Amino acid sequence: MGSSDQPLHVPAGRDIRLADFDADYHEGLDRDAAEAETRRHCDALDELAYRLFAEAKRAVIVVLQGIDTSGKDGTIRMLAGGISPQCLDVKSFKAPSALELAHDFLWRVHAAVPAHGRIGIFNRSHYEDVVVVRVRKLVPKEVWKARYDQINAFEKLLADGGITLVKCFLHISKKEQRERLEDRLRDPKKQWKLGPDDLTDRTRWDDFQQAYDDALTLCNTEHAPWHVVPADKKWYRNLVVARLVRKTLEQLDPRFPPFDSRLLTKLD
Repeated sequence: MGSSDQPLHVPAGRDIRLADFDADYHEGLDRDAAEAETRRHCDALDELAYRLFAEAKRAVIVVLQGIDTSGKDGTIRMLAGGISPQCLDVKSFKAPSALELAHDFLWRVHAAVPAHGRIGIFNRSHYEDVVVVRVRKLVPKEVWKARYDQINAFEKLLADGGITLVKCFLHISKKEQRERLEDRLRDPKKQWKLGPDDLTDRTRWDDFQQAYDDALTLCNTEHAPWHVVPADKKWYRNLVVARLVRKTLEQLDPRFPPFDSRLLTKLD
């Protein structure tokens, strides 16, 4: 796939292979231009999110998925810088607790779905349950294979209930991941992010790529499409996600509730 026309989205029903996407693609933009455009999108997001909050009839979930160091935290900081906290919920899905493991795998995810009027950001998501559990062999194959259809049904339920999903796979190269892991190892402010599984998981790079290929292909639906976001350049990753979220909200076009003019007569 040529870098000059790399798409963000592949139509439902077609195979998605991460090897076909250039993680360093950036449209030929430079950093200054990209960051300036990102700031403009973030400024627009503030009003759009406030209108969604006032309307209180629909919600948006931004799903951020990707291999370790792909930039989920940085993307959240970018979005949170442009959206008022009163309109925003952020949920990080770490290893499930004993209580969560005592329920079906979607239980904790459904509990984190934002109320109408709000934007939710998922740092990782239910896709951990068809990727991480598969690669680390935490559940039998017949269990995780059945989850693709269960996820599609769950996301259809959300869509039918007024929830719009913006699913972003933050795609980085193996070379870039190595550089970011080395940076974490050297930086005392980032060392806490490294756990015992992180370096082990790097040795399973090909297994993770295959698991993501299958998840992106099998759960890429018309009601909840996937977007493959080139993320080797953090500033381009931020721009793409900001564009997607702004476009989504503009298409929803939330409206302020109609004003009851009778209230004017009640003022002294």
